[in-house]
Parts: sequence; structure tokens; C-alpha cells
Amino acid sequence: MRGRGGLKIRLLIGAGIILFTLFNYYSKRETNPYTGKKQSIALTTEQEIALGLESAPQMAQQHGGLYPSQKDQDIVDRVGNSLVNNSIAKETPYQYDFHLLRDPNTINAFALPGGQIFITYALYSQLQNEDQLAGVLGHEIGHVVGRHSAERIAKQGLTQGIISGVLVGGGDGTGQMAAMIGNVINMKYGRGDELESDELGVKFMLDAGYQPEEMMGVMEILKAAAGPNRTPEMQSTHPDPENRIEKIKEAIEKYRK
Repeated sequence: MRGRGGLKIRLLIGAGIILFTLFNYYSKRETNPYTGKKQSIALTTEQEIALGLESAPQMAQQHGGLYPSQKDQDIVDRVGNSLVNNSIAKETPYQYDFHLLRDPNTINAFALPGGQIFITYALYSQLQNEDQLAGVLGHEIGHVVGRHSAERIAKQGLTQGIISGVLVGGGDGTGQMAAMIGNVINMKYGRGDELESDELGVKFMLDAGYQPEEMMGVMEILKAAAGPNRTPEMQSTHPDPENRIEKIKEAIEKYRK
């Protein structure tokens, strides 16, 4: 009897943690004025900018610092600023800075909150033209405009709260199930962010006069870099490049006038 009573108390406490977490998450819902998407956001725009500026030097250091060619950095700046100045990105409160990283091995590009955007030389050197570079940078600008980092931080709080509630309510045997719940939430939202950034990237490219079809070439580069043993889409935070290509085609039809 005492064991049943303890279980009931644990279930009530666990349910209370989950309900509080859900209330806290959904009470922060707001509409992104640039995308029209409803989001739960844990940071102000000022906090996003500060976090990005604070983290930028460390991120650059992890990739060997900045690439030493000013000529190539100027190209990245010119293309990136063209995308910003000819799109809704210019209306946002963010200060966009573009960084070409020295890393010759890691094919990657990423954005920090608030407008700090990076591309590795390993990826840059494989791009065939400035339109492909615009595709990469436009996608990353999309992450900033979409406030995906701030949204992800809020979702991590949601995930951690739900996992805590499950663990408290279910005892020691539910750790694996709690981890699975967290993975499902994070993977679902991660894929959605990538597809939204692809669509925004297409729009930014068209606004700035670039050819968005070149984004498909970027997808081929990413596909080749992942190799034949890449993680299946259902187990990954990123959509499969083939599915991204189809969505890019749809976005081109949607925004091309």
C-alpha cells in the first residue's frame, strides 16, 4: 500500500512538472513579424544579438580561425550583404556579419543568434559560382530571420521539463523512454527549421537577383559530403537532401514572379 501511495505522489509531481513546463512554453508564444510563424521564444532580440557576438570568437576558433584571404572574405561579404539589403532581413533588428572560416575539412555553414553567419573554406571552395554561395548564405540568413536559435533554446527547455516529469513520475525504468521523447521533439523541429530556411533562402535569392536553382547544386555537394552511409532522415535533425531539393523547387515556383 505504501508503495502505491509513493507511486501516486510521484505521478502527481511528474504530471505537475510537465503541465508547468507546457504552460511556461506556450505562454511565450508570439508571431514572427517577418515570417508570420507562431513561435515560443525564450530570448529578446537584444539577448540574441549579445549571445551571437559573445559566441562568435569561440566558434571561429573551433574551425581554425578566419580564412586569411581578404579577397575571398570580400566576396562572402558582398554576396551576404546583397541578400540582406534586398530582402526582409534588412528590416530586422539584427546586425549581419559574415565570416569565412579557415577549416579545410569540415563542409559546413551555420548561423548564431542575432546575425553572426559562418561558412567553412571546405564548403566555400566547392561552390561553383556566386549563386551557390548566395544559396548557402541565404539559408543561414533564413535561420536568423526565423529566430530558430532562440526557438530551439525554448524547445530545449520544453524537452528537459517533459523528460524531468517522465523520470519523476515513472521512476528509474523510464530513462530510455524519456530520452526517446526528447529526440523525437528535437528532430521534428530541427527538420522544420531547415526547410523553412531553404524557403526563405530562395526568396532572398530572388529578391537579390540570384538564381535559386543553384541551391540544388549545393544540396548535391552536401549529399556527396555525407557519403553513402548518411543517417536516414527519420533519425536525423536534417531533412534528406533529395527532399530538400523538392521543397526548393516548390519554393521557386511559389516566389518567382
